[in-house]
Amino acid sequence: MEKMQQAHRPGTLKQSNKAHKSRHRSKRGISAAVKGKVNVKEFVRRNRHILKKEERRHQALQLRKNKREEVLSKKRALGGSRNPPFLVCVVPLNAQLDVQSALAILKTCSEGAIVTESENGVVHVGLPNFKQRFSFICPEVDDDFALLDALKIADTALYVSSALDEPVDEWGEKVLALSMAQGMPTPVVAAMDIEGVHPKKRTTEKQNVQKLISKWLPEEKVMQLDKSSDGLNLLRRIGNQKRNILHHREKRPYLLAEEVEYVPDAEGQLGTLKVSGYLRGMPLNVNGLVHIAGLGDFQMSRIDGLDDPHPLNLGKENTKTDSMDAEVTKVSVLQVADPAKQVGLVTENVPDPMDAEQTWPTEEEIAQANLETKKKVVKKVPKGWSDYQAAWIVESDVEGEDDDGSEDDDDDVEDEQFMSCEEDNSDQEGNEEDNDFESVTESEVGVSDEKYDATIDAHEEHEMLQKLAAAKEDQQFPDEVDTPQDVPARERFMRYRGLESFRTSAWDPKENLPSDYARIFQFENYDRTRKRIFKENEESLENMYGFYVTIHVKAVRQDLWKAFHSANSKAPLAVFGLLPHEHKMSVMNVVLKRTGASDEPIKSKERLIFQVGYRRFIVNPIFSQHTNGGKHKYERFFQPASTCVATFFAPIQFSPSTVLCFKEKKNTKLQLVASGVLLSCNPDRLVIKRIILSGHPYKVHKKSAVIRFMFFNRDDVVYFKPCKLRTKYGRTGHIKEPLGTHGHMKCVFDGQLKSQDTVLLNLYKRMFPKWTYENCIVTDKGSKDDASMES
Repeated sequence: MEKMQQAHRPGTLKQSNKAHKSRHRSKRGISAAVKGKVNVKEFVRRNRHILKKEERRHQALQLRKNKREEVLSKKRALGGSRNPPFLVCVVPLNAQLDVQSALAILKTCSEGAIVTESENGVVHVGLPNFKQRFSFICPEVDDDFALLDALKIADTALYVSSALDEPVDEWGEKVLALSMAQGMPTPVVAAMDIEGVHPKKRTTEKQNVQKLISKWLPEEKVMQLDKSSDGLNLLRRIGNQKRNILHHREKRPYLLAEEVEYVPDAEGQLGTLKVSGYLRGMPLNVNGLVHIAGLGDFQMSRIDGLDDPHPLNLGKENTKTDSMDAEVTKVSVLQVADPAKQVGLVTENVPDPMDAEQTWPTEEEIAQANLETKKKVVKKVPKGWSDYQAAWIVESDVEGEDDDGSEDDDDDVEDEQFMSCEEDNSDQEGNEEDNDFESVTESEVGVSDEKYDATIDAHEEHEMLQKLAAAKEDQQFPDEVDTPQDVPARERFMRYRGLESFRTSAWDPKENLPSDYARIFQFENYDRTRKRIFKENEESLENMYGFYVTIHVKAVRQDLWKAFHSANSKAPLAVFGLLPHEHKMSVMNVVLKRTGASDEPIKSKERLIFQVGYRRFIVNPIFSQHTNGGKHKYERFFQPASTCVATFFAPIQFSPSTVLCFKEKKNTKLQLVASGVLLSCNPDRLVIKRIILSGHPYKVHKKSAVIRFMFFNRDDVVYFKPCKLRTKYGRTGHIKEPLGTHGHMKCVFDGQLKSQDTVLLNLYKRMFPKWTYENCIVTDKGSKDDASMES
């Protein structure tokens, strides 16, 4: 038998050619590489039905149809009999224009129009042929706060201009600026008195108004309002146009007060405020709190449901209501407060001084403490240091009683003193030139000095000059300070520290916090809490949207209500329901951008009026850069045409919320200086103040140099030896050793210095805001800018 031939097997010396390098592999190549292996996900996954082209087309049509029906159903429901009427705020763009003439046209535009008026001057117009209702409010001219409160709750802002007078004057520009900064409702622009112009010039006049309005509202078309047909077209436009969604308002319940009644209690000091109106926005819980613009936060005792005082009669065939409407009209009390579930009015946390580990001292420790108290050793320590930290200070001078509160502003005080000296010298030098200029103006203009000086505050002028000079110096030489020669630098800058890197070096946010931080509340995760509260509010079953209700606000001070009502009798009264935790104090951070209305620098810790969402108050904020990272550089001035973050103590609010910043002017009106949005309520935001000590090369070697004028004694050089140095030309280095006793020091750098270079040393300190929160309550309209502050 023949032997079976054995197959040849290649050995280790078998030649193997390199595979072809190609970015594209064919399906055959991929299957050969996989060799039948199946992915686990593909093996487990069910076989899904793959839609064909015709099926995909039908699916897209169905989705589009459902969205269209949803939008149309919402649009049909607005302004109907079961929904609140369209709330329209009528604002003139010219201070001399009378908006009552525009309201007269809107009231008489239709024969079947149902016109009623509430106690607070709200005009209601119902159009049965449109199946819609409209409410009109007219805030007073030159009252900024009344205008803002009206625009907070309005669905539509109707801006009225005139073709005969100036279409947009100074008041009109201010109105548009405030509206856009706060969050503009759905805008509509109407031009009156066009019929009074010559027929050949009407088109040109309307185009001129359109051109002026396009600067602020480029997409809005100006409508005419002179005849009844014009009024009907305007109402049709208001009822059918797309609504602007303002998230800071839609996330909370709110209403416009149409009837207000104050019922004092038996004692006479407190009372119950009954506020009636159409409830809008999210559901309102009687166990929560409400905020009345201009008064503050209050609790509710109950919520009553009333019959609609301004119904829309649609004819005999539509007079029957469904069962749900019948139940609502019969119920008189919708909700009653439960004392066990009601939210309290506590705004601050009460710190426990014994909230720490305590051990009872021994008799020897007590005797030793008594001996130490008899000695009464007074040491100069930084503000906020404990006795344990102060024990490490060996040499210190006696500290005065007034030094504790002034350490934060030492640099600013020195700058002001320096600038005041320069101003005194400049005033003495320029007296002759000023006298010559005054003589020329008197002869040409003829203005008397007595009348001119009566309108100018010399003290205010001097303060403004100092602030402008300090802001200019801070802009040219940011954070640079002079080392004092009479006080050792190690004592003057004791609270500062050096950092290896401002961006990456660690800084504990809970380190050496001031006592005010024990009074505030803090979220573990602000964003997560915000999302949870919004979701719970949307899923609430007790939705009374569109009902005409009466809110019983309890414990309102009688004297405060009388003062507020007498000053704001004609202004609209807005009531907002608060979300959980929105009455508790915390540290608020808001992003601000300067407006072009003012070029004046704003100093940190300056008194400003803020409006955050629905709340208005007065604080003294500190400013910092709006940057990424864990640490943010402190800004001494909020410069014009810049953006920064303001930090201050204020009640908690959940974003999104718009922010307006006003500045009080002496003998003038309030001025909007900045606007922005709410960033967060986070006390752990690190606002770090930087100061720069500068020195100059005295002797320059290859990689070392002798530096002077940074310090003026040997001990300061030894104290700041661990800190890094940098130069304005980009060199880095460190202090090697002191030379002599006058502050000269030998420094080593990564390269040779230039003789004109400047050596810099950076020091850092955390800044905290001051507790200066005051509730802003306008109680005096003699001067529209005066505000009495009541906590």
